[in-house]
Amino acid sequence: MSKYNLLWKHIKKNGGQSFKLSFEEIRNIAGVAIDHSFLNCKKELLEYGYEVKKISLKDKTVLFQKIY
Repeated sequence: MSKYNLLWKHIKKNGGQSFKLSFEEIRNIAGVAIDHSFLNCKKELLEYGYEVKKISLKDKTVLFQKIY
């Protein structure tokens, strides 16, 4: 079980085709701050029908996209 499971479930339930979440929104949803482990854990999101398209450190956002 990943520490980001709450985030993955939220994305599957509430996500659109493509959308951004701020690092703060991710922390609020997942209950943990985004850190380097996110890079390893993001592949788990594929099981929920989404992928991480872009991580912007400048804007502190993550772009998610639905996969087909």
